[in-house]
Amino acid sequence: MKISARNQLKGVITNVTEGAVNGVVTISLGDNQVKADITMESINELGLAEGKEAYAIIKATNVMFAAGTERITCISARNQLPGTVCKVQKGAVNGHVAVQLANGTVVSGSITNAAIEDLELAEGKPALAIIKATDVIVGVE
Repeated sequence: MKISARNQLKGVITNVTEGAVNGVVTISLGDNQVKADITMESINELGLAEGKEAYAIIKATNVMFAAGTERITCISARNQLPGTVCKVQKGAVNGHVAVQLANGTVVSGSITNAAIEDLELAEGKPALAIIKATDVIVGVE
């Protein structure tokens, strides 16, 4: 199956926290982790457990950016991935920004041209890719 989500980040599950209805799955991407808040039904059906390979799947429209690489402490988004901007492509109104993490993984997002300019996002500059845990889909092969 092919999907349109730009971000299909392969890693290894390092933790599954179970809840009554939802659980949080933590996927390690080397030095970084992505947390996904998904239903317990999905966790059980996919057989998600520590040590299993999995993909964190994120639509580009669900990725936010911040200039710099310092973790933002006053925000509810759990996933804050530091890296370096490796590509900026502006369109008529929106653009695409790609941030390369230390392990080589690239996270892409779609934001307004105004945000790109306001944050001064440009190739070679440090940036945080920010994703809410509820915006992460977990996939397995």
